[in-house]
Formats: sequence, structure tokens, C-alpha cells
Amino acid sequence: MSLLEVKDLSVRFTRREGAPVDAVQHVSFSLEAGRTLGIVGESGSGKSQTVMALLGLLAGNGKVSGSATYRGENLLTMNEAALNKIRGDRIGMIFQDPMTSLNPFLTIERQMTETLQLHRKMSRREARRRAIETLESVRIPDAARRIAMYPHEFSGGMRQRVMIAMALLSEPEILIADEPTTALDVTVQAQIIELLRELNRERGTAIILITHDMGVVAGLCDDVMVMYAGQTVEQASAAALFAAPTHPYTLGLLNALPRLTDDDDDQPLQTIPGNPPLPGEVGQGCAFAPRCAYCTEHCLEARPPLAAVEGYPDALRACFKPVGEILEAQHV
Repeated sequence: MSLLEVKDLSVRFTRREGAPVDAVQHVSFSLEAGRTLGIVGESGSGKSQTVMALLGLLAGNGKVSGSATYRGENLLTMNEAALNKIRGDRIGMIFQDPMTSLNPFLTIERQMTETLQLHRKMSRREARRRAIETLESVRIPDAARRIAMYPHEFSGGMRQRVMIAMALLSEPEILIADEPTTALDVTVQAQIIELLRELNRERGTAIILITHDMGVVAGLCDDVMVMYAGQTVEQASAAALFAAPTHPYTLGLLNALPRLTDDDDDQPLQTIPGNPPLPGEVGQGCAFAPRCAYCTEHCLEARPPLAAVEGYPDALRACFKPVGEILEAQHV
């Protein structure tokens, strides 16, 4: 049984002028206990808005529809009081920018202990002890001293570790990580990913990882959902998707990864031509069609449904092009 089951999730924003904007359209996925799901795509693909909708954190002009069932309850229809008992407690979140997510006027201790006092009804002394233990678990040295510091006294990598520690204070069943390695150097990125991997392996924490970095997904995730212009274009296990991507957009993302082999020394880095559509500018056809090397007239006129891929159990894709032709092109 899935720990989290999302069905037909859509997010629409109402603008002061002009037509409403559909940021997320009919997204469905499930998350099982102890597994890691990667949600990938370029900026503006709807990744962050998808999880913000789950936690009731949309902007005031946003409206959500569909269902998101966590342990038998629909997160999307909960009132604020009920949702507050789950987010930050049973479902933790690591936000994209730790410097803006942490309050610069409060010590790390204050920001961590108030969570435990609210959700676990701990005394301040108990909460402080638990906060120090959690900081130590994410490898922050001299945690008993550094807990009294302010966010600006930590490096970028250490601030991200603090954010992870805050998300883990209540030992959540689900951890949502929104671009957890953004703006970090490659060494620190590797450390953060290894930390998340250990949390998943040792604590059994289910993780939703939001990223545009396919390399990060390859190193951490069990399953992958690829989004483009607010829609899911491919879903599969990580092993299947990296071995044989079946959607042109996924193939483009993988081809854009730098390769450190002798054969590729003189080859220019491949890119996906053009730019993603702006919100509200997707036509009636496939959203990826203007950038797709396999585009036909039919792609411009109709939107392909997300459907099962023959020969690939549990894989889904939204594309009219026969999967055999796309797979064959990968070996040319």
C-alpha cells in the first residue's frame, strides 16, 4: 500500500489580468514507504508547485484540485489546523534556499526547538537536547556550541544541513527535498546526496526529491517522474529510465549531461533547442512539440495521453512517436 497516493493533481493560478495559468495539470504518482521518487524537469515545469500544493503552501491566488491521500486522509481537503499537525511533523520539507528559509534574526536553537515544542509538546530543555542530537546526526561538528549561532554564521553547505536537521526533528515518514543541492559546490552536493541516501537507507524515510539534475536522480532515486510545462511526460523506475528513456524530452535531458570519456573529448555538449513555454502559453498540442526532433503535424494538433509503454512494465509516457523509433535513435 502506498504511503502517499496523488491522483489527477492540478494547480491553477488566477492572474489580475488575463486568463488563468495552469501550473500543474493532472499529475498522478504514488510513493511507497522507504522509497525515493525523483521529480525532474527544467525550471518552470511545475515540480515545486506540485509539492507546495500537497502541503497547502500555494500562493493566495492558487487553487488546487484532485486528491493527495496520506494514510487514508486527503491532504488537499484538510483544514489548516489538521494540515499543521502533519506538515513539519509526519511530512518534512527541505526548501530550496536555506538562507532565505531560515530566519536570520533567530538562533538555530530557537528555530529548531519551537518545532518540537509545538508538535511533540517537549520542554525547552528536552527540545534542545533533541535538536543537538539531530544536528550531530547530519554531521554538524560541535553541535552543542553551534546551535546557539545565527544562520549567517554557517556556510552554505552547513545551512543546508541545518535545514535537513530541522526537517528530521520529528522523524517524518516522508521527506520532501526541493533542489537541496542548488548553489552548492560539487563536493558539498555529493555530501548532501550521501546524507539523504543514508537517511533513506538507515531510517526508512520515504523521499520526494525535486531537481533538474539528472545526475543527482541517478545517484539517489528508485523511481522518476519527468515533468514538462506542468505535465508528466514520462514515469518509470530509475533503472529503466536511465537505461532506455522513451520520451524525447527525457532523452534530451540525459544527452545534455556532460560525459567524461575519451570518446567524448571533442564532442560539443548537446542541448535541447529553444526554451520551455511560459505559463499559460501551451497550445492544444504537445507542449514539447516546438522543441522536439520527432515532432509531426499530429503533435501540434493533439496532446498525447500519458499511457503505458509496451514492453516496459510500470512505465508511462506521453508521446505519439513509436517507442521503438526513439529507442533505436539512441543507438545510432
